[in-house]
Amino acid sequence: MGSQKHVFLLLSVLLILNSLLFSGADEDHYYEFILQETEITKLCSTKTILTVNGSFPGPQIRVRRGDTVYVNVHNQGRSAVSFDWQGVEDPVDGSNELIQPGKNFTYEIELDDEIGTLWWHARSAWAKATVHGAFVILPAADEEYPFPTPTSDQIIIFGEWFRQELTEANETIAAGQADDTTYLLEVAYEGLYLLRLINAVANETMVFAIGQHSFTTVGQNATYAQRSFSTSLTLAPGQTLDVLLGANQNVGQYYITAQPSSGRHNTTGVLQYLTSTGV
Repeated sequence: MGSQKHVFLLLSVLLILNSLLFSGADEDHYYEFILQETEITKLCSTKTILTVNGSFPGPQIRVRRGDTVYVNVHNQGRSAVSFDWQGVEDPVDGSNELIQPGKNFTYEIELDDEIGTLWWHARSAWAKATVHGAFVILPAADEEYPFPTPTSDQIIIFGEWFRQELTEANETIAAGQADDTTYLLEVAYEGLYLLRLINAVANETMVFAIGQHSFTTVGQNATYAQRSFSTSLTLAPGQTLDVLLGANQNVGQYYITAQPSSGRHNTTGVLQYLTSTGV
């Protein structure tokens, strides 16, 4: 029997205030990624999975347009792994490099016109399920957003969980039920939030919505997009979307849903207003 896969929201809790963003001209950024086996518990099951720096999802990369990023990957796992920097325009040296167990390799990623949200992940399907993370590219220091400046931003990754061991011979089947812990998105009344959505679920288109709220799409796959308005968002496998969410409804709680294209189960969460005054 194939492995049982469960789709859920992976929250990278990162509310970045505009005053804390980087400053300066094009910069070099250095990251250390340690590939390692880590014991993780989700959906009432505990498994040892391959992770980066012991976290699932993996660490976020956050830089500015035009910067150069160096990622030194140390493979302390049991299998050779290579990485994909999905959506980066210029070829990345060593993208096809298999990093053997006990070895390391440094990727040099030169950014050009990319802007918004990308993601990085392992290339092989079995490793990609747990080895991935957000790659956020902010405007350059002398640039502004071509839309109203958000109060803060929030990364939401649609992920998946396998109750059985995931190996090269035991990959994806149909999507399953939601996480057994409730994802909570807290907002202040009249705040404006930039949601960075990443669909890391293999072979599943995801439909995302928040009750009685609408979205303004401002970017996709690391490029600005013509603004469009909708009450639900559809993300193909591997797609990213940048959308504005206005917290302009009556103070209370509203359901968040993310439904796989298979339609079997919804992943649910809650949007919670903090106060009526935004304080």
